[in-house]
Amino acid sequence: MMTTEGGASDRCTLQAADARRRPIAMVQLIATIGLALSTIVAVTAVSIGIARAEAFGIRGDGDTASLAIALLIGLLLSAMGGLTAIMADSPEKKS
Repeated sequence: MMTTEGGASDRCTLQAADARRRPIAMVQLIATIGLALSTIVAVTAVSIGIARAEAFGIRGDGDTASLAIALLIGLLLSAMGGLTAIMADSPEKKS
């Protein structure tokens, strides 16, 4: 004869865990859709702002120091982000 202790409670726990996963997945789906929509709205707003400001229509004989500084800062931030991504994935830190 086999005896199982806590068999019914284990089944209830598993069923409760399955019931909890479904709403979490739904919340994650809604959050992902909301994030995608807000990103689209932000990109549209920035595009309209650039088009109205005509920032890229500036003549070449103007003062280009501010553009050079902006490009330097952008490249610096991109390099820092890439370095951070490489260091975060390094196998040396995994324990």
